[in-house]
Amino acid sequence: MAKRKNRNTRGKIVAAAWELFYRQGYENTTVEEIIDASGTSRGSFYHYFDGKDALLSSLSYLFDDKYEQLMETLEPGQDAFATLLYLNRELFGMIEHTVSVELLAQMYAAQLTTRGEKHLLDRNRLYYRILRQIVREGQEKGELRRDIPSSEIVKTYALCERGLIYDWCICGGEYSLREYAARMMPLFLAHIRPDGAA
Repeated sequence: MAKRKNRNTRGKIVAAAWELFYRQGYENTTVEEIIDASGTSRGSFYHYFDGKDALLSSLSYLFDDKYEQLMETLEPGQDAFATLLYLNRELFGMIEHTVSVELLAQMYAAQLTTRGEKHLLDRNRLYYRILRQIVREGQEKGELRRDIPSSEIVKTYALCERGLIYDWCICGGEYSLREYAARMMPLFLAHIRPDGAA
């Protein structure tokens, strides 16, 4: 229970910060505004983050929270492939409308040069745990190929998402990330379906 409360507190801070960054810009957002918008305390903020700069690498937490919310909205009986496409489409819709391209690019650049934690690659993240669960269940039901290790399918999915986000950033957000991914992800992931699947 305490772990979930901690994640919720951190999640509130991250969500409030990124909403403010999107509306006001990173430079124009203060720690005090983030604390007020998140409904948390100064102590809570500094418990999780050293300062505003530390929030730049926290976008992965926002993605994790979105995936957790989306899991509660899944259609009963939806197959694993359709679930993966749904999660991608909804996450990318959220990114497109709540995260500035400039900050997203800055976060990606920081992940490339950091010697510390690479949050996007942290296999213990909720994002990866959810993907592993979906893939394993899909393999058990015969909805996804069993001759490819589940870890490889998850890695491929995450790689496709990162690649699409990266391209969207270097193109300056000139196209709809959600719509482009809706066309491309089925093509990129077609090989994980069992032979003969449409």
